[in-house]
Amino acid sequence: MKDYYVFPARLFVDTDGVSVDFPDLPGCITCGDTEEEALKNAKEALALHLYGMEQDGDPIPEPSKIKDLKSDEGQIYALVEVWMVPFRDKMANKAEKITTTIPRWLKSIGDERGISYSDILQKALKEYLGVSESNLNRE
Repeated sequence: MKDYYVFPARLFVDTDGVSVDFPDLPGCITCGDTEEEALKNAKEALALHLYGMEQDGDPIPEPSKIKDLKSDEGQIYALVEVWMVPFRDKMANKAEKITTTIPRWLKSIGDERGISYSDILQKALKEYLGVSESNLNRE
């Protein structure tokens, strides 16, 4: 698993905006109203797509050389780079909603005191599991 990737993106420029795909990564597509917005979205789409491939254990292909790609009218190529380390960290810390059950009397007291159930549950789980923020990313 690499930390840095550069893939060629194909931009389809039209009067109503810019569509983007990645010839080496079928299904990785995005768009934007302007070239700038489309490239920004392309970077995010690329990171998310590669992250998904990593999580699924799919092999990540070698990117094509931009000089070897042919473009049709209305298409241009650009190189899009992603640094995966901060993206992986962001995804690892993404909140997930769960449903839990507690006795009504306990919820009533918690509500009266204005507690944050999420904060307390996170703190209790970290203590119970013996983990902290610094040792969560163990890959």
